[in-house]
Amino acid sequence: MLFTDNSRGKSFAKDPAVIKIKDDYILYYTVPPVNEGMIGYGIGIAKSKDMEVWEIVSYIAPEGEVEKNGICAAGAIVLDNIVHLFYQTYGNKQHDAICHATSCDGINFKRDKTNPIYRPSGEWCCGRAIDADVVVFKDRLYLYIATRDKSFKKQMLGAAFAEIGSAYSKDCWQEAKAGAILKPELDWEQDCIEAPAAIAKNNKVYMFYGGAYNCSPQQIGCAVSEDGINFKRLSNKPLIANGPKKSWNYLESGHPYIYEDTDGRLYLFYQGADKNREWRITRAEVIIDDIGVHIL
Repeated sequence: MLFTDNSRGKSFAKDPAVIKIKDDYILYYTVPPVNEGMIGYGIGIAKSKDMEVWEIVSYIAPEGEVEKNGICAAGAIVLDNIVHLFYQTYGNKQHDAICHATSCDGINFKRDKTNPIYRPSGEWCCGRAIDADVVVFKDRLYLYIATRDKSFKKQMLGAAFAEIGSAYSKDCWQEAKAGAILKPELDWEQDCIEAPAAIAKNNKVYMFYGGAYNCSPQQIGCAVSEDGINFKRLSNKPLIANGPKKSWNYLESGHPYIYEDTDGRLYLFYQGADKNREWRITRAEVIIDDIGVHIL
Protein backbone atom coordinates (compact mmCIF):
# COMPACT_ATOMS: atom_id res chain seq x y z
CA MET A 1 0.00 0.00 0.00
CA LEU A 2 1.23 3.45 -0.98
CA PHE A 3 -1.24 6.24 -0.32
CA THR A 4 -0.80 9.89 -1.24
CA ASP A 5 -2.91 12.97 -1.93
CA ASN A 6 -2.38 14.90 -5.17
CA SER A 7 -5.19 17.41 -4.66
CA ARG A 8 -2.87 20.32 -3.87
CA GLY A 9 -0.41 20.01 -6.71
CA LYS A 10 2.09 17.59 -5.20
CA SER A 11 2.07 14.02 -3.89
CA PHE A 12 1.79 14.74 -0.20
CA ALA A 13 0.41 12.68 2.70
CA LYS A 14 2.16 12.66 6.09
CA ASP A 15 1.55 11.82 9.75
CA PRO A 16 -0.90 8.88 9.51
CA ALA A 17 -3.47 7.85 12.12
CA VAL A 18 -6.00 5.07 11.60
CA ILE A 19 -9.22 4.00 13.31
CA LYS A 20 -12.18 1.80 12.35
CA ILE A 21 -15.87 2.73 12.52
CA LYS A 22 -18.32 -0.05 11.70
CA ASP A 23 -17.02 -1.45 8.39
CA ASP A 24 -14.82 1.51 7.42
CA TYR A 25 -11.19 2.18 8.15
CA ILE A 26 -10.51 5.90 8.42
CA LEU A 27 -7.10 7.43 7.77
CA TYR A 28 -6.20 10.89 9.02
CA TYR A 29 -3.15 12.53 7.48
CA THR A 30 -1.50 15.92 7.05
CA VAL A 31 -2.01 17.92 3.85
CA PRO A 32 -0.13 21.05 2.75
CA PRO A 33 -1.65 24.53 2.37
CA VAL A 34 -4.12 25.12 -0.45
CA ASN A 35 -1.83 27.76 -1.98
CA GLU A 36 1.96 27.70 -2.10
CA GLY A 37 3.56 30.14 0.30
CA MET A 38 0.79 29.88 2.89
CA ILE A 39 1.25 28.20 6.27
CA GLY A 40 -2.21 26.71 6.70
CA TYR A 41 -1.54 22.95 6.87
CA GLY A 42 -4.69 20.86 7.34
CA ILE A 43 -5.84 17.29 7.96
CA GLY A 44 -7.10 14.98 5.24
CA ILE A 45 -9.58 12.14 5.79
CA ALA A 46 -9.71 8.98 3.67
CA LYS A 47 -11.83 5.82 3.92
CA SER A 48 -11.15 2.20 3.04
CA LYS A 49 -12.77 -1.21 3.33
CA ASP A 50 -9.50 -3.15 3.26
CA MET A 51 -6.66 -0.75 4.24
CA GLU A 52 -5.36 -1.11 0.68
CA VAL A 53 -7.48 1.20 -1.48
CA TRP A 54 -8.28 4.57 0.09
CA GLU A 55 -10.85 7.15 -1.00
CA ILE A 56 -10.35 10.76 0.08
CA VAL A 57 -13.63 11.92 1.61
CA SER A 58 -13.03 15.18 3.45
CA TYR A 59 -10.61 17.72 4.92
CA ILE A 60 -10.37 19.46 8.27
CA ALA A 61 -9.23 23.05 7.71
CA PRO A 62 -7.78 25.35 10.38
CA GLU A 63 -10.52 27.14 12.29
CA GLY A 64 -10.44 30.11 14.66
CA GLU A 65 -7.64 32.11 16.21
CA VAL A 66 -5.87 29.14 17.82
CA GLU A 67 -5.57 27.24 14.54
CA LYS A 68 -5.13 30.14 12.11
CA ASN A 69 -1.56 29.19 11.12
CA GLY A 70 -2.39 25.54 10.49
CA ILE A 71 -3.14 22.15 12.03
CA CYS A 72 -1.63 18.72 11.44
CA ALA A 73 -0.34 15.41 12.83
CA ALA A 74 -3.50 13.99 14.37
CA GLY A 75 -3.70 11.08 16.76
CA ALA A 76 -7.06 9.31 16.98
CA ILE A 77 -8.87 6.91 19.29
CA VAL A 78 -12.43 5.57 19.58
CA LEU A 79 -13.83 5.61 23.13
CA ASP A 80 -17.45 4.63 23.79
CA ASN A 81 -18.24 4.98 20.07
CA ILE A 82 -16.92 8.56 19.99
CA VAL A 83 -13.88 9.45 17.88
CA HIS A 84 -11.42 11.63 19.75
CA LEU A 85 -8.93 13.50 17.59
CA PHE A 86 -5.82 14.98 19.20
CA TYR A 87 -3.99 17.25 16.76
CA GLN A 88 -1.45 20.02 16.88
CA THR A 89 -1.40 23.63 15.86
CA TYR A 90 1.37 24.45 13.39
CA GLY A 91 3.52 27.46 12.55
CA ASN A 92 3.78 28.93 16.05
CA LYS A 93 7.19 27.53 17.06
CA GLN A 94 7.36 27.16 20.87
CA HIS A 95 3.68 28.08 21.18
CA ASP A 96 2.36 25.11 19.19
CA ALA A 97 0.06 22.97 21.33
CA ILE A 98 -2.34 20.02 21.25
CA CYS A 99 -6.02 20.49 20.45
CA HIS A 100 -8.95 18.09 20.86
CA ALA A 101 -12.09 17.43 18.81
CA THR A 102 -14.81 14.76 18.85
CA SER A 103 -16.98 13.08 16.23
CA CYS A 104 -19.71 10.45 15.96
CA ASP A 105 -18.85 9.51 12.37
CA GLY A 106 -15.11 10.18 12.19
CA ILE A 107 -15.58 12.88 9.56
CA ASN A 108 -17.51 15.77 11.11
CA PHE A 109 -15.75 17.07 14.22
CA LYS A 110 -16.66 19.41 17.04
CA ARG A 111 -13.79 21.34 18.58
CA ASP A 112 -13.13 21.32 22.31
CA LYS A 113 -14.02 24.78 23.67
CA THR A 114 -10.92 24.71 25.90
CA ASN A 115 -8.43 24.28 23.01
CA PRO A 116 -5.53 24.06 23.10
CA ILE A 117 -5.87 21.36 25.73
CA TYR A 118 -2.20 20.59 26.44
CA ARG A 119 1.35 21.80 26.35
CA PRO A 120 4.17 20.76 28.70
CA SER A 121 5.60 23.02 31.40
CA GLY A 122 8.83 23.33 33.34
CA GLU A 123 12.47 24.13 32.68
CA TRP A 124 13.11 20.84 30.89
CA CYS A 125 11.37 22.00 27.69
CA CYS A 126 10.34 25.03 25.66
CA GLY A 127 6.61 24.46 26.25
CA ARG A 128 5.81 23.27 22.73
CA ALA A 129 3.62 20.20 22.09
CA ILE A 130 3.28 18.44 18.71
CA ASP A 131 2.75 14.93 17.27
CA ALA A 132 0.10 13.72 19.73
CA ASP A 133 -0.82 10.09 20.27
CA VAL A 134 -2.99 8.51 22.97
CA VAL A 135 -3.36 5.05 24.50
CA VAL A 136 -5.51 3.55 27.24
CA PHE A 137 -3.25 2.05 29.91
CA LYS A 138 -4.01 1.13 33.53
CA ASP A 139 -7.32 3.01 33.63
CA ARG A 140 -5.84 6.22 32.27
CA LEU A 141 -5.63 7.82 28.87
CA TYR A 142 -1.96 8.60 28.26
CA LEU A 143 -1.12 11.46 25.91
CA TYR A 144 2.33 11.35 24.34
CA ILE A 145 3.79 14.38 22.58
CA ALA A 146 7.00 15.68 21.08
CA THR A 147 8.55 18.87 22.42
CA ARG A 148 11.92 20.65 22.30
CA ASP A 149 14.51 21.81 24.75
CA LYS A 150 14.90 25.47 25.72
CA SER A 151 17.36 26.07 22.86
CA PHE A 152 14.74 24.76 20.38
CA LYS A 153 17.34 22.42 18.87
CA LYS A 154 16.68 18.99 20.38
CA GLN A 155 13.33 17.26 19.99
CA MET A 156 12.17 14.76 22.63
CA LEU A 157 9.06 13.07 24.00
CA GLY A 158 6.86 13.97 26.95
CA ALA A 159 3.76 12.45 28.55
CA ALA A 160 0.57 13.43 30.34
CA PHE A 161 -2.52 11.51 31.42
CA ALA A 162 -6.24 12.02 32.05
CA GLU A 163 -8.76 9.84 33.80
CA ILE A 164 -10.85 7.59 31.55
CA GLY A 165 -14.35 9.01 31.14
CA SER A 166 -13.27 12.62 31.62
CA ALA A 167 -13.90 15.31 29.02
CA TYR A 168 -10.19 15.23 27.98
CA SER A 169 -10.29 19.03 28.02
CA LYS A 170 -7.59 21.40 29.25
CA ASP A 171 -8.19 20.90 32.99
CA CYS A 172 -8.21 17.10 32.73
CA TRP A 173 -4.53 16.55 31.96
CA GLN A 174 -1.72 15.98 34.43
CA GLU A 175 1.92 15.91 33.42
CA ALA A 176 3.19 12.35 33.91
CA LYS A 177 6.82 13.32 34.41
CA ALA A 178 8.66 16.60 34.86
CA GLY A 179 11.08 15.71 32.10
CA ALA A 180 11.48 13.80 28.87
CA ILE A 181 10.32 10.18 28.70
CA LEU A 182 12.61 9.58 25.71
CA LYS A 183 15.22 11.81 24.09
CA PRO A 184 17.80 11.36 21.30
CA GLU A 185 20.86 9.41 22.41
CA LEU A 186 21.85 7.20 19.48
CA ASP A 187 23.83 8.35 16.44
CA TRP A 188 21.02 7.63 13.98
CA GLU A 189 18.54 9.62 16.11
CA GLN A 190 20.73 12.72 15.72
CA ASP A 191 18.96 15.64 17.49
CA CYS A 192 15.40 14.38 17.34
CA ILE A 193 12.93 11.84 18.67
CA GLU A 194 9.36 12.62 17.63
CA ALA A 195 6.02 11.16 16.46
CA PRO A 196 5.30 8.79 19.39
CA ALA A 197 3.00 5.90 18.45
CA ALA A 198 1.87 3.84 21.42
CA ILE A 199 0.04 0.58 22.00
CA ALA A 200 -0.66 -1.31 25.22
CA LYS A 201 0.12 -5.04 25.03
CA ASN A 202 1.05 -7.59 27.68
CA ASN A 203 0.71 -4.99 30.49
CA LYS A 204 3.31 -2.81 28.80
CA VAL A 205 3.31 0.21 26.51
CA TYR A 206 5.24 -0.21 23.29
CA MET A 207 6.34 3.10 21.79
CA PHE A 208 7.28 3.44 18.13
CA TYR A 209 8.95 6.74 17.25
CA GLY A 210 10.68 8.68 14.50
CA GLY A 211 14.39 9.22 15.10
CA ALA A 212 16.11 12.27 13.51
CA TYR A 213 14.38 15.22 11.87
CA ASN A 214 12.51 14.80 8.58
CA CYS A 215 14.65 13.68 5.64
CA SER A 216 17.87 13.52 7.69
CA PRO A 217 16.98 10.61 7.17
CA GLN A 218 14.30 9.88 9.75
CA GLN A 219 14.00 6.20 10.71
CA ILE A 220 11.74 4.31 13.11
CA GLY A 221 12.72 2.97 16.51
CA CYS A 222 10.83 1.24 19.32
CA ALA A 223 10.92 1.38 23.11
CA VAL A 224 8.90 -0.30 25.87
CA SER A 225 7.64 0.71 29.32
CA GLU A 226 6.02 -1.10 32.23
CA ASP A 227 4.47 2.07 33.69
CA GLY A 228 3.75 4.15 30.58
CA ILE A 229 6.32 6.73 31.64
CA ASN A 230 9.83 5.25 31.80
CA PHE A 231 10.87 3.75 28.47
CA LYS A 232 13.74 1.51 27.39
CA ARG A 233 14.75 0.98 23.77
CA LEU A 234 14.36 -2.50 22.35
CA SER A 235 17.41 -2.03 20.12
CA ASN A 236 20.13 0.47 19.30
CA LYS A 237 19.29 0.05 15.61
CA PRO A 238 16.25 1.31 13.68
CA LEU A 239 13.29 -1.04 13.51
CA ILE A 240 12.49 0.32 10.04
CA ALA A 241 15.23 2.10 8.10
CA ASN A 242 14.98 4.50 5.20
CA GLY A 243 15.11 2.97 1.72
CA PRO A 244 17.82 2.81 -0.96
CA LYS A 245 18.42 5.53 -3.56
CA LYS A 246 15.57 6.10 -6.03
CA SER A 247 13.08 4.42 -3.67
CA TRP A 248 9.85 6.02 -2.43
CA ASN A 249 11.30 6.28 1.09
CA TYR A 250 14.89 7.18 0.24
CA LEU A 251 14.85 10.32 2.42
CA GLU A 252 13.03 8.71 5.31
CA SER A 253 10.81 6.08 6.85
CA GLY A 254 9.18 8.07 9.60
CA HIS A 255 6.30 9.32 11.71
CA PRO A 256 4.80 5.92 12.67
CA TYR A 257 1.30 5.07 13.89
CA ILE A 258 0.41 1.67 15.37
CA TYR A 259 -3.10 0.32 14.76
CA GLU A 260 -4.71 -2.83 16.18
CA ASP A 261 -7.45 -4.23 13.95
CA THR A 262 -10.64 -5.84 15.26
CA ASP A 263 -9.11 -9.28 14.67
CA GLY A 264 -6.11 -8.44 16.86
CA ARG A 265 -3.60 -8.04 14.04
CA LEU A 266 -1.24 -5.07 14.35
CA TYR A 267 -0.25 -2.68 11.58
CA LEU A 268 2.41 0.01 11.66
CA PHE A 269 1.56 2.89 9.35
CA TYR A 270 4.37 5.27 8.46
CA GLN A 271 5.39 7.89 5.93
CA GLY A 272 8.18 7.98 3.40
CA ALA A 273 9.73 10.67 1.24
CA ASP A 274 11.68 10.38 -2.01
CA LYS A 275 14.39 12.68 -3.41
CA ASN A 276 11.71 15.09 -4.67
CA ARG A 277 10.21 15.32 -1.19
CA GLU A 278 6.99 13.74 -2.28
CA TRP A 279 5.34 12.02 0.67
CA ARG A 280 3.46 8.74 0.78
CA ILE A 281 2.04 6.51 3.51
CA THR A 282 2.41 2.74 3.75
CA ARG A 283 1.83 0.03 6.34
CA ALA A 284 3.57 -3.10 7.60
CA GLU A 285 2.18 -5.87 9.78
CA VAL A 286 3.74 -6.14 13.23
CA ILE A 287 3.90 -8.94 15.79
CA ILE A 288 4.56 -8.17 19.47
CA ASP A 289 5.47 -11.19 21.60
CA ASP A 290 7.63 -12.13 24.57
CA ILE A 291 10.75 -11.91 22.41
CA GLY A 292 10.10 -8.43 21.10
CA VAL A 293 8.66 -6.59 18.09
CA HIS A 294 8.82 -8.13 14.63
CA ILE A 295 8.03 -6.57 11.24
CA LEU A 296 6.52 -9.08 8.80
